[in-house]
Amino acid sequence: MVKAILFDFWGTLVENGTYSPLRQTYNILRVRMRFSDFVIKTEQVLMTKPYSDQTQAFTEVCKALNVEPRDFIIDKLIGVWNKNKLLANLYPETIKVLEKLKKEGYKLAIVSNCPNNSAESVIEKFDLGQYFDAIVLSWETGYLKTDKELFETALNQLKVKKEDAIMVGDSIPTDVDGAKNAGIKPILVDRRDSREYPDKISDLTGLNEVLK
Repeated sequence: MVKAILFDFWGTLVENGTYSPLRQTYNILRVRMRFSDFVIKTEQVLMTKPYSDQTQAFTEVCKALNVEPRDFIIDKLIGVWNKNKLLANLYPETIKVLEKLKKEGYKLAIVSNCPNNSAESVIEKFDLGQYFDAIVLSWETGYLKTDKELFETALNQLKVKKEDAIMVGDSIPTDVDGAKNAGIKPILVDRRDSREYPDKISDLTGLNEVLK
């Protein structure tokens, strides 16, 4: 029986304010590696520790990727990620679905890979904190969703077993595979119906069927 629902943040509850910041970062830095490898390395540097400011964060990313951290590059990256936060918006069904789940007694958590002060400002802007019993972010814990410890942190805060939880997210490599690695059943949100996966929904309202 499902007692808790873990949600990815970007691309699941909230729509990015700009085209994929990670993809734009990849294009700006012009690194010679596969995008999937770039994502792993960049998230590990950018999203698993607190930084004093964005300049420090992106300087460390450049160093890790053997790119000279020139001022104009850092400024471009800061611009991309700030625009993403400033223009972020909720998906149309997000609030209605969260309100319904909360009324029905489910424990809810956000589990997200993100740099510090990325998700938080958006959560505050839309007053999302009121719906969640736990907010577990990679930069605070030092773990990404590819590490089962991030999910275990959320389960511990919610005081539920992994068998009693599901993970809802839009990424197969991080949300689906990450949840499986932690022993949690994943549900893929595929808004464009572009991927093959047995347990998927077209938007968050599809959870009504999943939870029957």
